[in-house]
Amino acid sequence: MKRAPVVLFLGWLSLLFCLSIWLFTSGFLLMRIELNNQSSCSERPSSGSRQGDCWLPRKFQKAVVVIVDALKYDFAKYDPRNASPKSFQNKMAVIHQLTQSQPKHARLYPFRADPPTTTMQRIKGLTTGSLPTFVDVGSNFASYAIQEDNLIHQLVQNGRRVVFMGDDTWDGLFPKKFHKSYFFPSFNVKDLHTVDDGILRHLYPTVDGGDWDVLIAHFLGVDHCGHKHGPDHPETAKKLTQMNQMISSLIEHLDEKTLLVVAGDHGMTDTGDHGGDSEKEVTAALFLYSKAPLFDSNLETDPEPVPQVNLVPSLSLLLGVPIPYSNLGAVMEDLFSSVRAKAAAYQINAWQVDRFLHSYSLAAADLPPEKLRRLRDVFSSVTAEYDDVMSEWSQNLVTELELEGRLQKLVPRLQSYLLEARSMCMESWARFHPGHMLAGCLVLCLCCLVCYLVAETGTAFSFSYKYLLAFPVMWSLGAAALLGVCAWASVVELDPVSFCGLVSFASQLSFFYYFRKQRFAKAKPRSPAAFPLLSVTCVILFFRCCSLFSDSFVVAEGHVAPFLLTSLLTVTVVTVHWDGRLTLPTFTPFGSESLKPSLSPNYKKDGPRLLGLLAALTFCVRLSAIFHNCREETPDCQPSPFLSPLSSVQDPQTKNLSYLVCVLCLGAIVYLVRKWMQHYGNLNSPSPLVLYVRWGLPLVALAISCYWALGSGAEDSFARLRELTQLALVAFPRAIYCLAGLGLLLVLCSPVMVFMKRSRDYEADNTVTTYRGAPASQAELLHVIPQIYRKMQRTLKSRLQREPEEEGKKPAAVEAYGLGSVYSAAMLVTLTLLSLVLLLLHSERLAPSFLLLLVEAGIILHIHGHVCNLRSAPNMDDLFSVPWYAVTAWGLAATHGFYATGHQPVFPAIHWNAAFVGFQEGHGNNIIPAIFVAANTFSAQILFSVGSSLLLLWPFLCEASTSRRKKAKTEPREGKAEEDEAPMMEMRLRENPDRFSAALLQLGAKCLFVHGVQLLSCVCAAMILRRHLMVWKVFAPKFLFEALGFMVSSVFLLLGIALILRIDCAVSSWFKTLILHHPR
Repeated sequence: MKRAPVVLFLGWLSLLFCLSIWLFTSGFLLMRIELNNQSSCSERPSSGSRQGDCWLPRKFQKAVVVIVDALKYDFAKYDPRNASPKSFQNKMAVIHQLTQSQPKHARLYPFRADPPTTTMQRIKGLTTGSLPTFVDVGSNFASYAIQEDNLIHQLVQNGRRVVFMGDDTWDGLFPKKFHKSYFFPSFNVKDLHTVDDGILRHLYPTVDGGDWDVLIAHFLGVDHCGHKHGPDHPETAKKLTQMNQMISSLIEHLDEKTLLVVAGDHGMTDTGDHGGDSEKEVTAALFLYSKAPLFDSNLETDPEPVPQVNLVPSLSLLLGVPIPYSNLGAVMEDLFSSVRAKAAAYQINAWQVDRFLHSYSLAAADLPPEKLRRLRDVFSSVTAEYDDVMSEWSQNLVTELELEGRLQKLVPRLQSYLLEARSMCMESWARFHPGHMLAGCLVLCLCCLVCYLVAETGTAFSFSYKYLLAFPVMWSLGAAALLGVCAWASVVELDPVSFCGLVSFASQLSFFYYFRKQRFAKAKPRSPAAFPLLSVTCVILFFRCCSLFSDSFVVAEGHVAPFLLTSLLTVTVVTVHWDGRLTLPTFTPFGSESLKPSLSPNYKKDGPRLLGLLAALTFCVRLSAIFHNCREETPDCQPSPFLSPLSSVQDPQTKNLSYLVCVLCLGAIVYLVRKWMQHYGNLNSPSPLVLYVRWGLPLVALAISCYWALGSGAEDSFARLRELTQLALVAFPRAIYCLAGLGLLLVLCSPVMVFMKRSRDYEADNTVTTYRGAPASQAELLHVIPQIYRKMQRTLKSRLQREPEEEGKKPAAVEAYGLGSVYSAAMLVTLTLLSLVLLLLHSERLAPSFLLLLVEAGIILHIHGHVCNLRSAPNMDDLFSVPWYAVTAWGLAATHGFYATGHQPVFPAIHWNAAFVGFQEGHGNNIIPAIFVAANTFSAQILFSVGSSLLLLWPFLCEASTSRRKKAKTEPREGKAEEDEAPMMEMRLRENPDRFSAALLQLGAKCLFVHGVQLLSCVCAAMILRRHLMVWKVFAPKFLFEALGFMVSSVFLLLGIALILRIDCAVSSWFKTLILHHPR
């Protein structure tokens, strides 16, 4: 059997798909150009600054900037009329008290963040004043140093001592910038107190010490409470109360020369998540306070929202440092009391923005020239008028009243200029590279075409891997060498993306050339009636792809996918009925003997069985909908309560009942797998893998149950036991990882779960045969399944025959237990281990969802197995080709599983808690948390990709002897009837090893095609609708999740097929060992 070429060919296809994704992404998600220019005090923007001042006179000597991560405006706002506040309401009483008693010293603003609302991007916005790009969210795992000019750099450059304490993300963004620093690990969202308690230990002594000019403290407890419990939880109330006490105490340590800034970097949704652009995520709080008068008038109404980028120029001018070069924010008008100060601040701000736009337009061509010229004209006009007014004032040509009147008219014009400049950049920086996007679409489309050709003609002719694999690789290497030489000789200039695109395109063209050559030479023409594009499966897949062009369908995909899944399988069963292969028995009320069903027992049983399976599938699909998550585009939707962990449940009885249900579901998963293997006789062998299934799987389930129990009550445990509990919360998951790894290692090393028994029997066939004698025990009666390779019976008979040494000696026979399900058994063990580990990475209350997901997969396999046997009977050769409907249904089930496990293709719905299962203290790198979060997000894709091979194996398991009995009855023989032959099941695959390998290749190509056309639809939708209103809210996130899901699926698809080939290698070794050790 050609094992290696199958994996290599599918790996080549997967690599081409990944290259096409990279090619398209490079044109669709481009980051804006970052300028390295820096502002300096030597550049004097106007005559408004005095000699010795840096742009504007310094108003405050010191500043304390307190960032409370995820401090929503609703958290900071106090409503005394609210008689029954929620857990997060009316907890910041000190802010309300100060704004009411000292309106000229304190003020609370809504603070508008620019999406994406992830912490790193918000820190960039709060320090540079620039706008983030969509793709920046991907670097939230890894914080790279900010290269643009920023507020921290300006403070340090101008001799200010900056002290930082809190979130260690700042260490990566501003390395070696701080005079003193106290960093604490930030990414463990389950840790509510380490960062905040560490800050409080150093905050007040540092403030009183005086060895600082700017102090920055970044608290994380509120954000972590939201992630772990949600905003409406007692722990959130405790954390907000702590922040209130911190602000109250901090104010007592400040003097009149110090400005206090308390700000939230972003908000949070009702489930405690953030990252998107919903109103609740972008609305944070900003509180300003000074013991010296800060505002010139009382505030009669609620203040207008302040964009976060506006804080950067405001703080810069108040602290007497230059505004960062790339800033696009506008100064806050309230912070500059006099008209002259406001006009000077806005004029300096406008000059800085105009300088940046001019420099950026020289470095990049993505800003519209017409708008740039108009903005330049507006700025020149306003600046000229401002200079004229100030010149006349310096010459005493105008009075104080006239000066203020003329400046008062200039301020709105400067504000309008700054607002329009920022809006133009926001629109323009959604820029694209059409060439890369088209090239990515083309390569992706060709990849799908390659998959379709291989899937449709894989077994139609005997093709050579040399032509269809080796030559394309050689062509790609040759193209790479040629392009490299041309680039070295400066003949062409190619960036890495274009280089990879051309190489992959050359590889695909060579495939099509050799495929066409081999196809016409060896393949037989295909009948038009069998063309699959005319089938119902194609219609459903086409509708599925078209729905990805509609933002409404993408938002409702969690409901569309299960509907298409049940519809496809229902139509498939109905089609079998229409073909006359499935007819339900009918009876007359008279009970006439002649009117009894004339159908075979096989047909009589399969009809009700298929209807029952369809009903069960529909029930499971409907039931799994209760584990849904919500998007912010569906405001009436309420997230499932099962998405929150048991630790968030307040009622003890509800918590205990939920825990019991979760443990029962966990036990049901292990029980069903063991029962299946027991039924097919795969638990009789003394092999290490069988022992692991008997004892290892229950041990893993027990460890998970203990971990859930500890995690649900960790915060309620006694102080003496808390340290021990924290240790157990680390030890149990790591033990589970080790046990699961041991199980997977046993699957790789010894996957054959077959029990071989030698016996002597007068009626024995002297061959590797089925169990035919009377069972010695009830266990043998239940577990011994006749699964023997008939071709091996004929070829091995002469070799295993032993001549009797004396008369009356009985010949030897070998009985095989579990041979007919040897492939599926090892695969099910692998899937069970993966399911348990992936379940560990989820909330424990999602255990019923995983049970339903596995039951749905089993139902789909049973429907597929029965339909294939009905269609292929009595000739079983068609079982080697997995039909398109099964692959499409499998892909739809994976999509449904994504939503049924509480996920959505949006960043706020990512389960960040998964990164710290077993690593409560955090990670030393970003690789492990990224893997854990990806495994949690794409758990359904992982399970269905690894289990794709079951689509090929399961029809052989469902092979029944009734069809052969029917054939025997229709072909009567003279004399004694031939004894019924037992079903061969999966051993039929070994009758033709080359066809087995081609079948695996076909299956892999079909899976890649189904996933690939969905990815192609997302790519085309994102490209065509790139100027759509919902592109960054719906289509871009959907494309990113679909692309990442495809890459994860392709990797695990290869691993699943490689596992089947490893099992086949082990089965071959088992037969060789049997032959060599059998006495001759």
